[in-house]
Amino acid sequence: MQSANLGLIGYGEVGGIFCAGLKEHVASVQAWDIKLADEAAAAPLRARAERDGVSLCGSPAELCSRADLIISAVTASSTVDVAREAARHIRPGTVFLDLNSASPGAKRDAAALIETARGQYVEAGVMTSVPPYGIRVPMLLGGPYAEALAARLCAAGMEASAVSSDLGVASAIKMCRSVMIKGLEALVIESYTTARAYGVEDHVLPTLQETFPSIDWSEQGAYFYSRVVQHGRRRAEEMREVANTVREAGFEPLMSSATAAKQDWVAGLAAQGLFAEVDKAGGWQAYADRLIAHAKNQ
Repeated sequence: MQSANLGLIGYGEVGGIFCAGLKEHVASVQAWDIKLADEAAAAPLRARAERDGVSLCGSPAELCSRADLIISAVTASSTVDVAREAARHIRPGTVFLDLNSASPGAKRDAAALIETARGQYVEAGVMTSVPPYGIRVPMLLGGPYAEALAARLCAAGMEASAVSSDLGVASAIKMCRSVMIKGLEALVIESYTTARAYGVEDHVLPTLQETFPSIDWSEQGAYFYSRVVQHGRRRAEEMREVANTVREAGFEPLMSSATAAKQDWVAGLAAQGLFAEVDKAGGWQAYADRLIAHAKNQ
C-alpha cells in the first residue's frame, strides 16, 4: 500500500476515519465530498483535512486523476450515482472499493459501471460500526479482485477478508445482518419506550435478562437509543437498501421497511432538537422520557 495514492469519495465520519488511519500507509491521500460545494458545510471538512494532512479535491474528476485506489463511502442511496460519476473519470486499472451499505443488486450495477470503464471494482460489507475500530473495522470483500485487495489492506493494518469472487455475496451478508441488528434497535426503542409509558419497565427488562442472560439489556438499550438518535437517518437509508435486498430475494420486506420507518422517525425528532443535551448518564430512560413527553404534547 505504500505506493498507493488513495482517493476517498465521501469525506464524512467514515471517510475521515479511513483517511486519517491510512495516511501513514499510502503515498498520498485525497478526498472529495459533495458538501465541499457549500461553504458553510465545507468549513468543518476543510478544518479536519488540514488537521489530518488530507488534500481536498475540487471535483470527482480531479480525485480520479490523482488516485489509483478509490474508496467510496457515501450514503447508501448514492452508491450507484457515485460509481457512475467515477466511471466517467477513473483511470484503467484503478481499484474502486465500495464500502456503502447497498443491496447486492445496487453493488452489481455499480460494478458494471466501473468495470466498463476498466476499473477494478471490489464490494465491501462493513460488519459493524466504524468509529470504535477505525481502519480495523471487520470488512468482507467480494468480487474477482477481492482477494488481492484484501491482502493489500491487511498489510496496512486493516481487517479485510475476501468471502467470494462473486459480486453480491459480501453485501448480502451485511444486509441480512442488518435486518437483525438495526431491527433490534428499532424493537428496543419501541418496547422500552412503551414499557416506560405504562410504568412497567422494571418488570419487562428482567424478563429479557432472564431469557437472554448474556446481554445487559439496560446498557444495550442506552447504546441503541444513542446510536439511532445520532445516526438514525443513515440507518434508515441503509434499511431501505436492506428492504431492496429482501425484495431482490423474492420476499416482501415487511420488517425491514418498518425498521427503516422507525429509524427515520427517531432521526426526524432528533433533527428537531428533541434530544438536545439529553443527559446520557440517565441511560435509555432519558431518551424514552423525551419521546413520551413528545407523544403527550401531540
